Amino acid sequence: MQQPKSKIDLKDNQIIFSLNAKNYPKEAIYSAAYIFLDRAYVYLDGDPEKEVIVFLKGKENLNKPQLEALRGEFLNELLNYLLRVEVAQSNQKIREYIVASSLVASLPGELLNQSAQTETESSDWKEDPLGIAVPWEEKNKKKSAKRKKKKKK
Repeated sequence: MQQPKSKIDLKDNQIIFSLNAKNYPKEAIYSAAYIFLDRAYVYLDGDPEKEVIVFLKGKENLNKPQLEALRGEFLNELLNYLLRVEVAQSNQKIREYIVASSLVASLPGELLNQSAQTETESSDWKEDPLGIAVPWEEKNKKKSAKRKKKKKK
């Protein structure tokens, strides 16, 4: 990746540079911009799908080397948040599992017993007290055997 080109405007006390949006997700750009709110006015422009133009305007009067240093610090912060976004994405499933486990563990014992009881109740269909699950042939064996005997007589 090449270093973004920048334009320094000493009259307006700002530095302007663009970022390739394909390399930097919006979350990382917004997070880096947020960190700079105490030192500079931050303006973002451009197409968030292609290129984001960053305007950093110093809150204090800055010279050219200070404006370039401000841009370098912004790019370092951007890299920091880029890594955070990638780590967050790769650990998302693990975090969701840990949170779900914590929530289940924090349920009162009565609720856990109720859910276990509900599972037991839902397995009552296996008992089949009405004989619904019995195949028709088995259910009607006696009747068909009686019919066969009657026909023979």
